[in-house]
Amino acid sequence: MDITSVTSKGQVTIPKELRQQLGIRQGSRIEFLLVGDHVEMRVRSSPAGEARSGFGMLKSRRASVPTDFDPATLRLSQAHR
Repeated sequence: MDITSVTSKGQVTIPKELRQQLGIRQGSRIEFLLVGDHVEMRVRSSPAGEARSGFGMLKSRRASVPTDFDPATLRLSQAHR
């Protein structure tokens, strides 16, 4: 069992293992219910498109390479110089 503190704004950190098991990430909607003398927390929704591969997470300032780009043509054009 993990124990965490409440901040002055009433915020708590959900332990990483629990976030991973429940699929909680930025933008997730959480419901809190008072049940007797304790609080139950339920995940109501999580944003779609969970990143598993990491593809697309980094942004570049460079222009993207066209999908029909053929690297062989680049080698030929450099070899003739």
